[in-house]
Amino acid sequence: MASRLVIALAVFALVLGNGNAQLSTNFYSSSCPKLFSTVRSTVQSAISKEARMGASLLRLFFHDCFVNGCDGSILLDDTSNFTGEKNANPNRNSARGFEVIDAIKTAVEKVCPGVVSCADILAVAARDSVNILKGPTWNVKLGRRDARTASQSAANNGIPPPTSNLNQLISRFSALGLSTKDLVALAGGHTIGQARCTSFRARLYNESNIEASFATSRKTNCPRASGTGDNNLAPLDLQTPTAFDNNYFRNLVQNKGLLHSDQQLFNGGSTDSIVRGYASNPTSFSSDFISAMIKMGDISPLTGSNGEIRKNCRRIN
Repeated sequence: MASRLVIALAVFALVLGNGNAQLSTNFYSSSCPKLFSTVRSTVQSAISKEARMGASLLRLFFHDCFVNGCDGSILLDDTSNFTGEKNANPNRNSARGFEVIDAIKTAVEKVCPGVVSCADILAVAARDSVNILKGPTWNVKLGRRDARTASQSAANNGIPPPTSNLNQLISRFSALGLSTKDLVALAGGHTIGQARCTSFRARLYNESNIEASFATSRKTNCPRASGTGDNNLAPLDLQTPTAFDNNYFRNLVQNKGLLHSDQQLFNGGSTDSIVRGYASNPTSFSSDFISAMIKMGDISPLTGSNGEIRKNCRRIN
């Protein structure tokens, strides 16, 4: 009986392992050879119109993978059968770029209809966004299929809010198989993009581990009173908000993290040394960011006959 159990567990482990093993960097090399050039030209066009869009597309991939795996569920509109993730607390009024994903999907469908999943389009668009904004590039593993459902409650519980402390961040990333180093490297994605006043107001007015002149300058666009200027934006990286570099970590060392969760990474805790390392060594940050992005892209993909290849990223077939 014991030996049967061991064999059963071994087979189960093999099945689990194969879920990720089916992802490969050349998945579409014969079925959609124009995939990469098609995605990149559409992302390039969107970023040239609005540099912030690169950060928005990167964030969509994060927020997709953190909820039931990288399955394109964040792209689904609400239906009579389920409430989607777009209006979950971490996404409402802040997740954006859906129309760019639609444009990419339309372009990809023209060159190879019914072949490429929305989940994979998100993964490639995130990589291209980083690279177009002067960041590194990498070979994206592909072969994901699209979810047929979405979960607002899973999004509310799965995506760490900007109020998270270090232990909460480490715990959430760990639950998804991401190390503390992966956490800090992926947080470096905040070297691009902007945040709404509602996300950092409490830090500006209530926290002491914030550089005084930085806090003063941010307060001009984010008044203390709730409801006033809630949607006003501030760059997550004051120095180079549209360039993917290591200035985010340099800011943290100076107590100039915009979000509470940002500054938690450099606040006398276990991640201080990693932040210092990235602040002084941009090459180290780039290589660790690549590794962490690939690991994140491996979270619970739907492969084989699971899920579907959506024709329209906003709704199931």
